[in-house]
Amino acid sequence: MKKSNFLGAFFAFFAGIPMAANAAYPVYSGYNGGVNAPAANGGRVVYLPTTNGTVVATNSVAATQPTRVTGALPRVGNTSINAGRRYYQSSDFDRLADSGLYIGLSAAYTASVMGEFEADYAGDAGSYMVPGAFAGGGISKDSVIPLQLSLGAAINSDFRVDFSYNRYSNFAYPQTVQTADGSGGFVTASATGGAVTSNATLLNFYYNIDSYTGFLAGGSLRPYIGAGVGIALNTTSDYVVYDGTFYSEGDPLTTPAGDPTGVSDISAYHNGGTNEHLAFSLEGGVTTELGDGMKLDLFVRYMNLGKVKSSGSIVLTQKEWVSDGSGVMPGEEFVDTVAHYTDWTESANLSTIDVGVRLRLQF
Repeated sequence: MKKSNFLGAFFAFFAGIPMAANAAYPVYSGYNGGVNAPAANGGRVVYLPTTNGTVVATNSVAATQPTRVTGALPRVGNTSINAGRRYYQSSDFDRLADSGLYIGLSAAYTASVMGEFEADYAGDAGSYMVPGAFAGGGISKDSVIPLQLSLGAAINSDFRVDFSYNRYSNFAYPQTVQTADGSGGFVTASATGGAVTSNATLLNFYYNIDSYTGFLAGGSLRPYIGAGVGIALNTTSDYVVYDGTFYSEGDPLTTPAGDPTGVSDISAYHNGGTNEHLAFSLEGGVTTELGDGMKLDLFVRYMNLGKVKSSGSIVLTQKEWVSDGSGVMPGEEFVDTVAHYTDWTESANLSTIDVGVRLRLQF
């Protein structure tokens, strides 16, 4: 074959592709297929595709373009159906989405406080002479309002992370405790002071779960879950435990002179302490949009603040009764004594359940 004949066949092949394509694909509005058509259509015939791949002519002047849905679709939004697929409006998707940096401030109410003080020295010899919560004394509270300041950022529409400072106050040492009586039983002693505070710094992670639950309340609430871990600085102030029980140690009529017959009016001055402990939290809630970049979180949170612990220094004052050796009533006299104990600590593991609101400003 001559070179000129080969080139002619080559160009003829590629020139025929558009004509073949006209026969294989549908022709839309505006294309003149060269077929005589009614004058009302301007001499045009519009071709539309059918389900079996054939081409059918219609007398319509303008054909409706088929709906095209392309690309990855977001997993949140409304539930309308378009072109056989679940379709999501971008406005629904973006309205509650987290984006960029934010600062937050929250206030909560501590609905439940868990933790009991126990004497770490309960098994030591002579410990019954030092009033403390040997049998356990629950931490009391008076309208605890924990505050939280947070600074964070959204990683994407599903995840966000922040650092938070949490302040808990108005916890108190139990007002009454059960102290050992020296013979295997317990008596009630009164306690004053002992305010407990906690300052916790946590790294928190939050995940929006609307991908699974959908928006709530007609799209105005976005549910989420979260968890945090960090360090809590827990402080217990000084407190005094008083036990007015008389503890008998011998018969004053038969006990030799100078030997103890009893102890009474025991006051133990416990020095408070400050300790660092691991803290963690679990949180669940919903987010709503307030406008102008403001969001409001309504949440329930479990916070474990670790251990609250005294310093271990206890100054004890008491009346110590001794026999006078007379053998007749009353047969005894008392002296005021003072003792100092060290490394005798009292501690409790403190955790709370909080219900609160958080206001977040996004930048």
